[in-house]
Amino acid sequence: MSLGKKVGIALGSGSARGWSHIGVMRSLQEAGIPIDYACGCSIGALVAGSVAAGFLDPLDRWVRKLSWSHIIGFMDVIIPRSGLVEGERITAYLRESLADPKIEDLAIPFVAVATDLKTGKEVWIREGSLIDAVRASISLPGIFTPCGRNGQWLVDGGLVNPVPVSPCRAMGADIVIAVNLNSDIMGKGRVRRMVDPPKDSDRSAVSPSAQGRWAAFLKKTSQEGNLTFFRQLFQDQPGRGPSLFDVVATSVKVMQDAITRQRLLAEPPDILVRPKLAHIGLMEFNRAEEAIEEGKRAMDLQLPMLRDLLD
Repeated sequence: MSLGKKVGIALGSGSARGWSHIGVMRSLQEAGIPIDYACGCSIGALVAGSVAAGFLDPLDRWVRKLSWSHIIGFMDVIIPRSGLVEGERITAYLRESLADPKIEDLAIPFVAVATDLKTGKEVWIREGSLIDAVRASISLPGIFTPCGRNGQWLVDGGLVNPVPVSPCRAMGADIVIAVNLNSDIMGKGRVRRMVDPPKDSDRSAVSPSAQGRWAAFLKKTSQEGNLTFFRQLFQDQPGRGPSLFDVVATSVKVMQDAITRQRLLAEPPDILVRPKLAHIGLMEFNRAEEAIEEGKRAMDLQLPMLRDLLD
């Protein structure tokens, strides 16, 4: 489709629910609608950056294969300092798998939104390493350590702009397609389908290095008669309440929900896509198939309105 109007995507934050952004992009691709600007916050920055760099297909293939053993292997848990997870393993893997071009060299203009931890101001990252920009934008406080960049300590952009419509407008988009991953989350329960960590019999598909990390991790964190450290951090326990991750992440989501409502009223997109993702937990990155399918379904419903705007 040859368009006279410039189209921008604003992909919001939402942890594991962010894989639905891939489905949104698949819907637009199938409809023949090109993207002129890509903006993202937190997990949305990873998908938007992959779109801008032409890496969406490798990212799609990778996330569909994610299992709990992979997720645990990426978690370089540290003695708590400014966060539980250092984040170096996941960034190293992204550099190896998706490459790490400079943002200014990308085919599609790209912005990742982060938050300056000292000033509380919104930061638009528009140059330098793509993976470093994504790492800054996904730095959920309390979970990931802050990312040092240009003399600033940067954390999750969702603290200030969970659905980054404004960068799209600023770059010149005539039509902004925004994706809000958290519109149906607050106040709703969900059925937990958390998969237990892999048993010995499940490790054949895991690389030797990952097996070693997993064994060392369990040996280090397990205690006789107690839950493993991993499960205490990331899984709800019957009779014990929510996990540490859920407490931190859900508290941030409560704040983000209020901020999102206010910002979308002040800076409304032309198309607002709201996938129904309440059934997917914040850490269930292994449920990419479901999230992608729901993202595509939600965008497909908006295509008639989008075509009207383009015409």
